[in-house]
Amino acid sequence: MAIEIERKFLVAGDFMPETVGSTRIVQGYICSQPGRTVRVRVRGEKGFLTVKGASDEKGLSRQEFEWQIPLADAERLMTLCEPGVIEKERYLVPHGGHTWEVDVFHGANEGLTLAEIELSSEDEPFERPSWLGKEVTGDRRYYNSTLTKQPFNKWNP
Repeated sequence: MAIEIERKFLVAGDFMPETVGSTRIVQGYICSQPGRTVRVRVRGEKGFLTVKGASDEKGLSRQEFEWQIPLADAERLMTLCEPGVIEKERYLVPHGGHTWEVDVFHGANEGLTLAEIELSSEDEPFERPSWLGKEVTGDRRYYNSTLTKQPFNKWNP
């Protein structure tokens, strides 16, 4: 069984000088029910199908299974997705022995920038970069599956 352990933060500073690469991502959800999601993603020129289970109480850990699929299949599966799509540029930022994934959202979520770090255990220590803002781990508003239904640009200030 694959377990994903990650923490999520708002970005409050300039991370761009530290980036080592980026990829355009478009994704949709075939299923985004509480406790389970089935996601279709086009990342660059590759397709992926991902199944995720419910998060634990803290929002840190959950089961995750991902398979690379042909790009044409991913594009066709996107037509079966629920309304709403996530469009973002993902930047890779090495810092303190980890690689942070920083997502700059576009479309209906323009203006939102999130940083995620994957850990090997829930209590694994990590170094916080200077550009890191407030932690939002476990805040369902920032889940990609929620952002398809309640986009950032519709939130009340």
